[in-house]
Amino acid sequence: MKFGFIGTNWISDKLIENGNEVEGFEPYAVYSRTDERAHYYKEKHQLSEVFTDLEQFCKSPNFEAVYIASPNAFHYEQAELAIKNNKHVLIEKPATINQAQFEMLSKLAYEYNVTVMEAMKSTLLAPFVEFTNAHVDIGEIRYADFHYHQYSSRYDNYKNGIIENAFKPELGNGALMDLGVYTIAPIIHLFGMPNSVKANGFKLDTGTDGQGNAILDFHTFQATISYSKICDRVSPSEIIGENGYVLIDKISAPSNIKVFNKDGQLIKEFNGETTFTMKEEVIEFINCVEEKKVESSINTHKRTLDTIKVLDEIRKQIGVQFNV
Repeated sequence: MKFGFIGTNWISDKLIENGNEVEGFEPYAVYSRTDERAHYYKEKHQLSEVFTDLEQFCKSPNFEAVYIASPNAFHYEQAELAIKNNKHVLIEKPATINQAQFEMLSKLAYEYNVTVMEAMKSTLLAPFVEFTNAHVDIGEIRYADFHYHQYSSRYDNYKNGIIENAFKPELGNGALMDLGVYTIAPIIHLFGMPNSVKANGFKLDTGTDGQGNAILDFHTFQATISYSKICDRVSPSEIIGENGYVLIDKISAPSNIKVFNKDGQLIKEFNGETTFTMKEEVIEFINCVEEKKVESSINTHKRTLDTIKVLDEIRKQIGVQFNV
């Protein structure tokens, strides 16, 4: 399957690196706003076509799928144009910056009968899938704590007065959208939609959030999520039940999930890929296209939409606005 790329950054590099491990994957074309950047990316990955006009890119008959890794604020309009040109679309998380936008993309996907999938890698990695399907019994769930803190090198520039895309709210970026989404999606995947959300956040001078946290209430238990681009945290995420607990090494890309009884004895362990952590999302996407499925049965449209609903509520409570 031939792929065209929107976004010539490190995440597109990673997708190509991982995709090259998958049979049937072929990086083919790239769109960039500048001819210089487009040709640089063509040479870097030995691509066949370059475009500086988005409409011409989407209308090209020479590739079937589009991977979108542009700033979050552009996802919707780029995906919409690709879908309307009968392209299958793999969109980096978060798929869109609000609920209404993804509702429209889902509707269009069914109208044009193309695959649309959010590139949420964590829920497709083997340890998470195996854990989810294992029906592990740790008793009644009473608490969960999922977190993703990663100090951004761009924050050093920010403190020196250089504002890069990562801290520009007009691009739909910030700690919640870039990192917090990784904590919310797996919670919804495991437990469904929370009954209520209470959020706090720390905003930078640009109006974007540097870090934040929220309590998601599920009546019989609470889940806390926290995220930051201005500090690190290396401890595992947790699910705690009355009869045991679960430790997840890295919620954004689980490679080791351990299940313990309440006495601290290891009773199950799930291990997986640590190098090519985006490979499974490529495989899932290609399989969906080949099976003529509009949406993944794992990274469903409903899961993506529910995640965005929670993102919208947190942004509303902490006062982050994207002006769209």
